[in-house]
Amino acid sequence: MDHHRSSRSLRRAQWSLQGHGHSRGNSPHRTRHGPAPVKIDPALIVLAKAPVAGRSKTRLHPPLTMSQAAELAEACLVDTLKAVAETPSAGRYLVLDGKPGPWLPRGFDVVPQRGRGLDERLTSAFEDARTPSLLIGMDTPQINAQLLDDALASLRAGSDAVLGPAPDGGYWAVGLKSQPGKAFMGVPMSAAITLDAQVQRFKSLGLNWALLPALRDVDVWADALEVAAVAPASRFATELSGMAQLLEQPA
Repeated sequence: MDHHRSSRSLRRAQWSLQGHGHSRGNSPHRTRHGPAPVKIDPALIVLAKAPVAGRSKTRLHPPLTMSQAAELAEACLVDTLKAVAETPSAGRYLVLDGKPGPWLPRGFDVVPQRGRGLDERLTSAFEDARTPSLLIGMDTPQINAQLLDDALASLRAGSDAVLGPAPDGGYWAVGLKSQPGKAFMGVPMSAAITLDAQVQRFKSLGLNWALLPALRDVDVWADALEVAAVAPASRFATELSGMAQLLEQPA
């Protein structure tokens, strides 16, 4: 598979057919009426920014230099793409702000990010994939194939949407079984209320949604230390350990 194809050449997969959408609650265990969904294997999407000094992980400065922050961002991305590559799925898409580099493994379709705000970029990413999908960012290098496979299974099992909460009030993953429509537009992003606002949007659209396990995403130095501690075998943890030794800070 050529991993440098544009979004124009992506194959057209069918979205699943849902019931009438009159969900009476947010629990995946509630009974829904209408026809059973057509089972279509979901794809995996990584929404990422190319690791470039001054543009990637800038909130890690200080204590890191901008160059070190970009190196750590690349480690985040490498670990994330590795987990996605190890997870069976209908497709693997890297929706990228910037240009791909030698860190990109084979088997990914690279799609340029479209939109101004994050709500627009999320909408465009799902539209360009043209299939039920689970989308993650590049901020959770502790992710692994088992977590991703479980999340995909939740979509296959009947949830219209899934959300992976983060401690800062946002979310590290979001999955949709149908076209995004108004699922993201106008939802406040990168805020302490993002997860709650997204849940309310799903409710207003009558979507049957489920929560995934919570994961901490890497925004600041304290996040980086905690994430490295729970994924000591990751490239991220290795890179961080070397940087922390230079800074004479524990990792």
